[in-house]
Amino acid sequence: MGDFEFALVYYHRGYRQRPELQEFRLGIQKAQEAIDNSVGSPSSVKLETKGDLSYFKRQEEPKKSKQKVHALISKKDMKQQKERDENVARSEKTVRKLLGRLYTDRAYLTTLLKDEDLVNSNSKTGLKLRDLIMGGITYLDTRTEFWRQQKPIYARERDRKIVQQRWSRNKKTKPSDPTRYILKSLDEIDMLLTHGNPEGSCKKAQHVLKRVEQWTDEDVPNRHELIGNLYSCIGNAQIEMGQMEAALQSQKKDLEISEKYHLLEAKSRAMDNIGRVYARIGEFQQAIDVWVMKIPLMKTSLEKTWLFHEIGRCHLELQNLWEALDYGEKSQAAAEEAGDVEWQLNASVLVAQAEVKLQNYQSAVTNFEKALERAKLLHNKAAEQAIMNALEDANRGIIQQLKADQEPSLLDEHELETEEEEEEQFEEDEVDTSIMSHSVPNKEVEE
Repeated sequence: MGDFEFALVYYHRGYRQRPELQEFRLGIQKAQEAIDNSVGSPSSVKLETKGDLSYFKRQEEPKKSKQKVHALISKKDMKQQKERDENVARSEKTVRKLLGRLYTDRAYLTTLLKDEDLVNSNSKTGLKLRDLIMGGITYLDTRTEFWRQQKPIYARERDRKIVQQRWSRNKKTKPSDPTRYILKSLDEIDMLLTHGNPEGSCKKAQHVLKRVEQWTDEDVPNRHELIGNLYSCIGNAQIEMGQMEAALQSQKKDLEISEKYHLLEAKSRAMDNIGRVYARIGEFQQAIDVWVMKIPLMKTSLEKTWLFHEIGRCHLELQNLWEALDYGEKSQAAAEEAGDVEWQLNASVLVAQAEVKLQNYQSAVTNFEKALERAKLLHNKAAEQAIMNALEDANRGIIQQLKADQEPSLLDEHELETEEEEEEQFEEDEVDTSIMSHSVPNKEVEE
């Protein structure tokens, strides 16, 4: 009861400070009613000069013997013990129902009271633990008595059943503030997924989806858009859990809703996610087909660089090298436009890889060097090392290509030298023949 009196005092203080607030007037009224229900109306209480007046007598006679004081204290202890015995005799079942969850706290305090070593020790503030424990038990007993007087058990049971029936009838209705509930729920779903708990994110999204599906368009005007968003959240969580088939169905449900209600942003989102699922399971051509349909829906440069990069990556996996190079260069241009260094890095690597497979090693080296600069800006040591390894491979390709180009030219030079030697030999032979032809007649003449 003391708590209600303190509450009444503070409500009065608040009312004097801020009389315009209705909450203080209501608090005064409720606290007064609680006190009246606990101890009765003040008008029904009549003070009489009888009973234990030892306190006043001790003030008047401070030098009386200590035996009388001890006798009074012992009587007080006996009275408290008697009250405690009556409390123990009270029906535990009734106490359990009245206290509810607090019953376990009372049972715990009662158990502590049996530990003599504990109750005889002092707290850090110097108070006896026995007094603290007894204070807690007394407080809970006071609450029990209060609830017993305020409302009998049968009335509490009746109210509980009424609330349950009302909830069962109204469980399909929206909360008092649906917008706040939705935003809070979506934040929780995203937070769970971001912090590596896809199972919790999926369960939360499924729970919210069931509630929203029971609402009407009057309750929430954008209900269908919200349902599609929740299917998307479920699908994203399923992707992280490795449930690709279920994820694909969830994302397709999002796409179906977006197409039915002409929700372009939701349609773009659904195509993103469907393509991601196809790419994760190795269906690269299907991923390309979905993402190409999304191209007209793109709005930002950052969205373009991501989409072009993913399409180019799928083409590279399918060994469609010229297509991979084309989309890689588109991704590069969009990344430059967006000013996003990380995507400039990704796009440059994609272009360089396509150039390597096309054996355009010099262009590959140029793009790998661009990517290396971006990696250094991002302080991405792992990317730096990978790009440097790729650069070495590309440089080796250039050297091998130069060697291959030089071999035919050396062969041509050798053949040319051989031909020249043969021509010179042929000319020498002709000269010798000519000399011999002229020398023979001379010989004949001499003869």
